[in-house]
Amino acid sequence: MTTPPAATLRLLIVEDEAIVAADIEDRLGKLGYKIDAIADTGEEAIALATRLKPDLVLMDVMLKSAMRGTDAAVRIGGELKIPVVYLTANADDQTFFAALDSSPFGYVLKPFQDRELQIAIEIALYKHRLDRERDALILELQEALANIRKLQTLLPICAWCKRVRDDKGYWQEVQSYLDGHATHSACPDCAAKLLEEAHQLHFPDPSVGGSEPAK
Repeated sequence: MTTPPAATLRLLIVEDEAIVAADIEDRLGKLGYKIDAIADTGEEAIALATRLKPDLVLMDVMLKSAMRGTDAAVRIGGELKIPVVYLTANADDQTFFAALDSSPFGYVLKPFQDRELQIAIEIALYKHRLDRERDALILELQEALANIRKLQTLLPICAWCKRVRDDKGYWQEVQSYLDGHATHSACPDCAAKLLEEAHQLHFPDPSVGGSEPAK
């Protein structure tokens, strides 16, 4: 699978430190990425992601707004299906596991090298494309299975000669088809009639001059 050129990829930066945000924007620009916008709060990040539909969001875990970066990431990743890569200066376990609960596509510690950030971005985008292809394939298979089940309930019958077509494409008489595909049984009415006929066969009425029951 080929990766789209960086110049075609649009990113949203979420960072509440203006100097840090400007540095990240400059470094990503030199790597060939297009920056759609910069947000400094979780609420603004959700609004911009909803409107701009970027390919990926770089999210600071610790924001100074009422909404944390992890909460914004849950909304952006879960509702908008946009991959999120975290950027954070906090390496403690509490921060890491809080971020992990939001199912990010990457986690990069500050300070970071340009190449390190680029690799994290490309891996995240690649994983996201695989997830979308998998979801599309699952949906396609589900639709195909539903169609197969629907077709299995339909028996093609010729409107003129009344022959039926089997699953191999051959046309045959209804009885021949049933002999090969149906399980033979009897409805209650026919079962009662057959039982009566069997009784008459073995126990004929003497008043009609019948013979003795067969031995």
